[in-house]
Amino acid sequence: MPVKKVNNHKNKSLNTSSIKKRTVMKKIIIGILTALLPLAVSSQSIFDKYEDNEEVGVVIINQGMIDLLTKIGENAEDREAREFMEVVKDLDGLKVFITEDEDMTDDMQATVDKYLRSSSLEELMRVKDKDTNVKFYVKYGKDENHVSELLMFVTGIDKAKMGPNGREIETVLLTLTGDLDLRKIGSLTKNMDLPKELEKAERK
Repeated sequence: MPVKKVNNHKNKSLNTSSIKKRTVMKKIIIGILTALLPLAVSSQSIFDKYEDNEEVGVVIINQGMIDLLTKIGENAEDREAREFMEVVKDLDGLKVFITEDEDMTDDMQATVDKYLRSSSLEELMRVKDKDTNVKFYVKYGKDENHVSELLMFVTGIDKAKMGPNGREIETVLLTLTGDLDLRKIGSLTKNMDLPKELEKAERK
């Protein structure tokens, strides 16, 4: 009975071709991920440089703490507490940066301007109250009352801290992400002791 010869050369060629295709595909995928990664993390990290700065006071509440707050308040009987939990459970994160340093204020302004140019946030409103300027920027969510991101930037003079050498500047940068109902910001501000300027963004 004749022995059938196996064409090893042909099989090797097919295997080599398959490996080359997989290698090319892998390079393409890695290239795409490398290109997209900075876009995916830029909105998360652009303000992170302030976390360890001695001139900046920082409050950061991440998803883990928000989940804990939600669990603690699940059985709340008080109406205001329940309303607060309804707002909190839909948040992903909250960051507040506060400074009285003029150079840091300028840096924050430049960073906010840079972020706004690269993001899809749009101006919600701006308020000038005596020596204080408040600006709100949002990314709208499922309707005009809900936003997936809110940025508040406050610059102005804290007259209570006026000294012999002039007036002190206080700057506040606040960011919220998640599913925020603009009609319930007051509850969030009061219960989390956030800057009172945030209430100005509340829809009546």
